[in-house]
Amino acid sequence: MDTGVTQSPSHLVKGKDQRAKMDCVPIKGHPYVYWYRKKLEAFEFLVYLWNGKITEDTAMFKQRFSAECPQNSPCSLEIKSTEAPDSALYICASS
Repeated sequence: MDTGVTQSPSHLVKGKDQRAKMDCVPIKGHPYVYWYRKKLEAFEFLVYLWNGKITEDTAMFKQRFSAECPQNSPCSLEIKSTEAPDSALYICASS
C-alpha cells in the first residue's frame, strides 16, 4: 500500500553556482505532480506536471529550474545554478 509521496534526499547542501537535484516518487496512479518551495512562512508554486509533461510553471522556474517525470522513474526537480535565495524547504505533492 502506498502511504504517500516519497522525496529524496531528505537534506541537500550545495554551494553557490552548483546544480541541485531532488527526486520525488508520487503516489501510484497519481498523474499530477506539483513542486513548491517554502521560504519563511510563504509557499511558492514552482511547477506542475501532468502525465510527465510540464503543464504550468513560473517565470522563475523557467529561468533556473528544470523538472521531469519519466515513466516508471522518480520525478525530479533541478536547480541549474544555485543561489543564496534558493535556501528553502522543497515540497513535492501528487494527486
